[in-house]
Amino acid sequence: MNRWAPLGALGRRRYARQQALLHLLEDGGSVTVGEGDAARTLGEAEARRLAKRLGFWAKVFSGFRPLSLLSRLVVWVIRGTPLMLQLYIIFYVPGMIMDHNPWSFSEGRFAAASVMFVINYACYFSEIYRGGIQGVPLGQQEAGEVLGMTKGQIFRHVTLLQMIKRIVPPMANEVITLVKDTSLARIISYQEVIWAGYAFMKGSHGLSGLIWPLFFTGVYYLVFNGVVSFLLGRLEKKLEFFR
Repeated sequence: MNRWAPLGALGRRRYARQQALLHLLEDGGSVTVGEGDAARTLGEAEARRLAKRLGFWAKVFSGFRPLSLLSRLVVWVIRGTPLMLQLYIIFYVPGMIMDHNPWSFSEGRFAAASVMFVINYACYFSEIYRGGIQGVPLGQQEAGEVLGMTKGQIFRHVTLLQMIKRIVPPMANEVITLVKDTSLARIISYQEVIWAGYAFMKGSHGLSGLIWPLFFTGVYYLVFNGVVSFLLGRLEKKLEFFR
């Protein structure tokens, strides 16, 4: 009998466990990327609409204090409560109020998590957009009016690009945080990267079964956030001429 045979069998078992872990993380990673990308895209779009509409209605109803208080209240509540609690509320509370849970369809957990991420980060993004718009010197807008530009032209050609330059760093931080926050979706039993790591750990034995799932999970997030940071850094460099 070959004395190295037991070591070869042990190596094959470890290799099989690592391959199973990679498959689980791959499935969870695709879910995390899809969830984060959907929330980021929709959240930014909703934030732009929210900031624009709030800015427009703030001018129209500048003396209508209840509207201003309502918008501030919504942002304050969303930013002041844990995202985990918000996920619980949006997924479970509708089923308690109504006769059935509206998220009971096949992709209901993904939809509920995505909707909550969109609402949550739209509030954060809207504050970033508002700060970016207010950071553009008022004199430049007045100069545009003197040149005969409309308010829409002033916003597109004067305010918008300078605003983007100012908001790229805080937006990068929020996008990275959003990617990491997708791990909270597991509290409503949604299968993402962290869930995949836990699932593998439950079926593993020994110290390696506890360490490697955590290691590969961290690598997934580190690589994805590294790509996001690189792309946003390139975007910031392309906007250097606004300084």
